[in-house]
Formats: sequence, structure tokens, C-alpha cells
Amino acid sequence: MTEIRQLLNSIKQQLKLQGKTYRDVATALDLSEASIKRLLSAGNGANMSIERLAQISNLLGYSLMEITQEANASHTRIHSLSTAQEKELVSDTKLLLVAVCALNHWKFEEILQVYQFSKAECLSKLLRLDKLNLISLMPNNRIRLNIARDFDWLPQGPIRQYFHHTGMADFLNAPFSHEFESQHFIHGMLTEAAAEKFQSEIRQLRQKLAELHTESLSSPLKKRRGTAVLLAMREWEPASFTALRKT
Repeated sequence: MTEIRQLLNSIKQQLKLQGKTYRDVATALDLSEASIKRLLSAGNGANMSIERLAQISNLLGYSLMEITQEANASHTRIHSLSTAQEKELVSDTKLLLVAVCALNHWKFEEILQVYQFSKAECLSKLLRLDKLNLISLMPNNRIRLNIARDFDWLPQGPIRQYFHHTGMADFLNAPFSHEFESQHFIHGMLTEAAAEKFQSEIRQLRQKLAELHTESLSSPLKKRRGTAVLLAMREWEPASFTALRKT
């Protein structure tokens, strides 16, 4: 991927995240929407002037240098934290809360609106997350995530253990009868090949959730709902059945 294509992809990603359209850019730059589409296409991006790139960057709240750094960072995204880093997160509930907010693309101001943080306290947590390389704290307290699309917590790591011990029972202790809530328990006897196929379907479903999460980012925070999905699969039978097995 060429440098100009990385830059254009970064610009288009920011447009999507901020809910801005090509028409918005065209209006701000006094150009036609068709011209903006042409300028931001991979084949024509090399013909865009530095001044025009700077104008689009400023519209997105970035300097040209910052949007270039954003593009360069796309190839150095982290896929997971270390065990020590996850332990640091779970050792401080407020730090973990800010981390979860950041991972869900909350802005600095939105965290302050919803949770009991002073500006200084929230900023200190964000600086710790920056030191962990989970985010980069940009000018004006903008939050840039440093995670790859397939970022995940460590299997059996501190984060998963934390939520298993402190959140799982609370999550399941609900009637699952409200709008957009559902609970399904199904059972079947599968071959190894069938089980692997179903695991693949689960991975695709997880990817779909990530895509829908990204699509939802252009909507205001008040229109987005924190949504949890529990997918579990393992070889299992009730203990009462196991007790009846022949040794």
C-alpha cells in the first residue's frame, strides 16, 4: 500500500467515524461532491495538493502532520496487551473504565459527562493508557486508538478473569425480556468437523458485531447502547448425566 493510499484511507476512516459525508467536505471546500469523490479515490489521490490535504485534515480536527501520523500508525496497531499491562488495568477500576470507554470510541468530553471524573483525573487515566500504548492522547485531549481490528484480550488473561469473576453473574442475572435482549440455549451432538464449522460461524458473528460497532460510531453517544453478547461453546453435559456414566 502506497503512502498516499494510507493517507486517503485514514481520511476516509475519520470521515466515517465523525459522521461526515463527501457532501460535507465539498461544502466546506466549495467544491462539487463529485470532485471530492475523485480526489479521495486511490487513483487520483496523488494529484491532490498539500493545501487541499491540509484543508480536509483541518475539517476533521487534525493538522496535516497529525493525519499523516494517524495513517502511519495504521501499520503499527497492537493486537493484544501483555499480561502485566492487563494486570495494571484491572488493578484500577477507574483506569479500566476509561479504557473501556476509549475502546468504544468515547470522546474525552463524553466520559466526563457520564462518569464522576474531574478533568485532571480523567486526563491522568488517559495518560496511563497512552503509556500502555493502548491509545495515543492527541492535542485537545483527542483519543486515538492504537489497536488493530482483531484486537482481543488475552485468553485466560487478567481482563477475562476479572469480568468472569465480577461481571458474569451480574450479566446473566436478568430476565432477557426487554427490547433488543435475548437469551438462547441450544444443544446438539456434533462431530469434530461440525464443531469447527460452528466455531467458524461464531468467529464470523463476532466480526460482524465489530463491523456494526464501527458503523454505529457516526451516531451520537446518546443513540448508542452498550451491548454485551455472550457466546459460549464447549464439550459439556449436566453433572447429573455424568454421574450416571459407566466408569
